[in-house]
Amino acid sequence: MAPQNPGGRANQKLRTRTAILQAAAELMRTGREMTMPAVARAALVSEATAYRYFPDLASLLQEAMAGQWPTPAQALRSVAGSRDPVERIAAATEHLFRTVLSHQGATRAMIAATITRPAATSARPAMRVGLIDYALAPLDDTLGATDPAALAQLKRDLTVVISAEALFTLTDLCGLDPDAAVASAVHTATALTRAALPG
Repeated sequence: MAPQNPGGRANQKLRTRTAILQAAAELMRTGREMTMPAVARAALVSEATAYRYFPDLASLLQEAMAGQWPTPAQALRSVAGSRDPVERIAAATEHLFRTVLSHQGATRAMIAATITRPAATSARPAMRVGLIDYALAPLDDTLGATDPAALAQLKRDLTVVISAEALFTLTDLCGLDPDAAVASAVHTATALTRAALPG
């Protein structure tokens, strides 16, 4: 009988896991609907094999999304020299919505998975939170110093507006095309920010 090769099995498992993750990442970038069968087909493995490595689509997407997004500073490089929180929030809103639009299938799948299983919400990347914090950094020494509760409230308000859920409300329920949805969200986010500014 040929001797067992544990190292070979481990390497094969690593290759299979990597293939599944790469297939998921590639499908994410297409914006198409994300399902475990679609990922398995793209990775050239069976659906059962994909589920052996990842118990559900949310856990697969969480790992596939890791490292895919720019940092807030990279995302908002175009307004790096600006101290205007309104201009910075407009850029943050535009960036998040364009990212969601280009990764729509994965975003919808992640929202669906975490809405039905609230305990899994931590799997979502929460990109908006970092973008909002970074965009409003110029307010830390002004509004944040004089009325920290008001700054915290503004950030909470903006997390509702600068979100994939808001985008899908505008496109799916309000019937806006993507560009109009982005413009609408930018309008709302900047109005909220402007109204919160002191003086």
